[in-house]
Amino acid sequence: MAQYQSDVEAVNALKESYQKLTAEIGKVVIGQEDTVRMLLTAIFCQGHCLLVGVPGLAKTLLIQTIAGALDLDFNRIQFTPDLMPSDIVGSETLDNERNFRFVKGPIFANIILADEINRTPPKTQSALLEAMQEYSVTVAGKKYPLDKPFFVLATQNPIEQEGTYPLPEAQLDRFMFLVKLDYPSYQAELDIVKSTTSDKKYQVQKQVSGEQILAFQQLVRRVPVADNVIEYAVKLVHKTRPNTESADATTNKYLEWGAGPRASQNLILAAKCNALLNGKYSPDIEDVKAVAMGVLRHRIVRNFKAEAEGVSVEDIVRKLM
Repeated sequence: MAQYQSDVEAVNALKESYQKLTAEIGKVVIGQEDTVRMLLTAIFCQGHCLLVGVPGLAKTLLIQTIAGALDLDFNRIQFTPDLMPSDIVGSETLDNERNFRFVKGPIFANIILADEINRTPPKTQSALLEAMQEYSVTVAGKKYPLDKPFFVLATQNPIEQEGTYPLPEAQLDRFMFLVKLDYPSYQAELDIVKSTTSDKKYQVQKQVSGEQILAFQQLVRRVPVADNVIEYAVKLVHKTRPNTESADATTNKYLEWGAGPRASQNLILAAKCNALLNGKYSPDIEDVKAVAMGVLRHRIVRNFKAEAEGVSVEDIVRKLM
């Protein structure tokens, strides 16, 4: 594992690595700076990320580019309706001597791109659950640990819902962030068209090793947090729970279900990393607010009244902050 003389040196190394990564990713992916920041924050916090956006917004390209800038093993799994759990985790087969031998599936890598994760049935989606939470898979009663660091970066198309299988809340909760990609600005799209319709090819160079990422993950855990910041994060999560003592009027009016304790944990972890990337040694309430949308938007469920009145999850989260 990467060794640093002090935590201050490690913080500086993290910030420098982040700048190198964003510069390298920016050679291929134009715009989407906020999305890149959220993805890298999830990686430095040992979290998983779900990207939701219409086709053509470079979701897959972005994840492949990030994987290319990290010195890690990368596998892409294209989720389809006929995909089976064994196609992801692997299966036992008979060898030449008629002994059972476990053949590892594509999930045995450091970065997994779960492309169009809502295209496969729940039976196959659930094959990711143990890997995302326990960092291992169980086949035929035997547990196989996954190499660390391990991240699942999934994509989802919000338009075509026919023939799809929405992720259950239990699996959505395993993702640290849900990041929504929007259309690029006019200038960004001009740059995209100029870049992608020429004969120029950009080769992404590896900038950060797996050892460094593991060291940065431990660093994030060691960052001190003031009690008032933790209290703000927990109160914010409690506000999302309807018909409780802490519930906000907006919550009781528009929400069916609120966020669980994993939301509070992820708010603090993400706020710690956000502070480090901004050159601070401890997060404040503004850091919690900076990451709150990505952490909460997939953990709260609107009721019929909110849908009928066109009140979005984002509107509710902003009001609660």
